[in-house]
Amino acid sequence: MKKVINVGLLGLGTVGAGVIKVLAENAHEISQKVGANVNVKTVLVRDVNKARAVKGDFAVTDNIEDIINDQCIDIVIEVMGGEKPAKEYMLCALNAGKHVVTANKDVVAKFGREMFDAAKEHDVDFMFEASVGGGIPIITPLKQCLTANKITEVMGIINGTTNYMLTKMTDEKLDYNTVLAEAQAKGYAEADPTADVGGLDAARKITILSSIAFNTRVALDDVYVEGITKITPEDIEYARELGYVIKLLAIAKDYGQNGVDVRVHPAFIPKKHPLASVSDVFNAIFVKGNAVGETMFYGRGAGQKPTASAVVADVIDVSRDIVNHIIGRVRCTCFEHKSICPVEKTMSAYYVRLLVEDEPGVLATIAGVFGEHGVSLNSVIQTRKVNNRAEIVLITHNVAEENIRKASATIRNLPVVSEIRNIIRVEAQQED
Repeated sequence: MKKVINVGLLGLGTVGAGVIKVLAENAHEISQKVGANVNVKTVLVRDVNKARAVKGDFAVTDNIEDIINDQCIDIVIEVMGGEKPAKEYMLCALNAGKHVVTANKDVVAKFGREMFDAAKEHDVDFMFEASVGGGIPIITPLKQCLTANKITEVMGIINGTTNYMLTKMTDEKLDYNTVLAEAQAKGYAEADPTADVGGLDAARKITILSSIAFNTRVALDDVYVEGITKITPEDIEYARELGYVIKLLAIAKDYGQNGVDVRVHPAFIPKKHPLASVSDVFNAIFVKGNAVGETMFYGRGAGQKPTASAVVADVIDVSRDIVNHIIGRVRCTCFEHKSICPVEKTMSAYYVRLLVEDEPGVLATIAGVFGEHGVSLNSVIQTRKVNNRAEIVLITHNVAEENIRKASATIRNLPVVSEIRNIIRVEAQQED
């Protein structure tokens, strides 16, 4: 029986340091669970002369070949981030017959098929639990624990930066620019926050989750994406009055013959919905299966040790396979070819906020246009005036996206309408 599982670690930043710490702190328990010791043999860094707080009995190199060509290294952990050179390094490791564990959502979302093909060809494992949700277990549950189900929906808060910002806007009634500056000051948002606030980070993650949940290949370009940049304190206050909260949601739904609907956008959700109470930098993923019903996975979606927890869990899983000679138990599960439902055909309710002339008959005119385009109104409120104009808020019943687009285009050109101030989808509409 193999007594030591040797690991090559690519990257010694925040997550890499966390991996070293978790492996060291839990070394005894891990060896008992695996049936062999797990040892970090070599670490790849950019600068071998840089002083580092993390110490250990491992070699440090700036040459990837020192890991790829080392026959004693069984598992390569990639925590460098980004597409290049991470993708190339992982493929080299797989082609060299080494198992790969990664936290890299960019590579998994865009090049997952290449990784799985290489892993299958060389009879090794490719694991990526940490690529979505940080320390929250979700990839393994979808691939294993929930595999008896036909998954019909995955909906989640999977970007901690935007959830922190929307929580601050809701709780403290602050505007977008103020909370963004605070998030950057705390290190929750990058200097260029586009990937987070624009929804791209969440889009990469829902690409991965939907591919697994629906057993079909979903590409990043298949995901409809909106960010939170247009959300205002007024929208948040109206949501509160109507019994909702606003969250940036990543949503994937399987409509059967009508295809798979995958999107990221802000949405109203009822205060009683399990996702409504997920605040600050926490993440949560809500899953519906035809056998299990509704389940939710909740926890820290980022951070050094939570992410390291998921990485090391994959390492333990692979190490068990090595010890027991059972490689490749769960390969790529994208064995179906489902069509993508065009965003124009997706169904949702909508919140529409308008600034209109404050005169009789305006509401009837607007309601008439909605009706002509097959949009049924659920509720209408008018609570404030802005520059001698009335602000009207409408909540529709479920309607196709193309209908709301056509109606809003017509309404925008009405002489009595000064501005459509915002349109936000409403998920899981309140019961009457």
